[in-house]
Amino acid sequence: MTEQELRMLLRHSPEKGQRKLFELYHRYVYTIVWQILGNIASREDTEEIVSDIFAEIFLHLDSVYEGSLKGYISTISRRTAIDAFRKFSRQKPNFSIDDETFQEIPDNINITQSFEDSEQARALLEAVLQLGEPDSQILIQKYYYNRNSSEIAQTLHMNPVAVRMRSSRALKRLRKILENSNEF
Repeated sequence: MTEQELRMLLRHSPEKGQRKLFELYHRYVYTIVWQILGNIASREDTEEIVSDIFAEIFLHLDSVYEGSLKGYISTISRRTAIDAFRKFSRQKPNFSIDDETFQEIPDNINITQSFEDSEQARALLEAVLQLGEPDSQILIQKYYYNRNSSEIAQTLHMNPVAVRMRSSRALKRLRKILENSNEF
């Protein structure tokens, strides 16, 4: 089903259109959320966030007349997942490990290194987000989703040359932010 057909279905039969939109994009949204929250959110939390994303999409879908529907869904998903990431990152873990659970942790996993890696990823994401739009989106799409300048330009409605220039400048600004940070 094309986006135009989906938009027509949403106009003529909102309930069927919403159901079809959910069927078409549920895995896509779940993947985006899981990639951002995979290490810090439970499966139930991830599913709840996906539900919240679709509620947000359905609530504001009438205002989206131009542009790619998939791009809109992607943007809402990433922003909501990043907000949830910030929320979960601030929470302190309130769990304890009993002897039975402790025995289930494999010996070949370096818990300290995993924690440091996740903390560095959190700090890096926060630094990237400090760059603001569209620079943060350009870097996330380029290095996280492995998209080229043409694909990013199409998503953000920019010129590929402008995307490359902004990417280069954003990397320089990011380097300065990270140098001034005590995280790295």
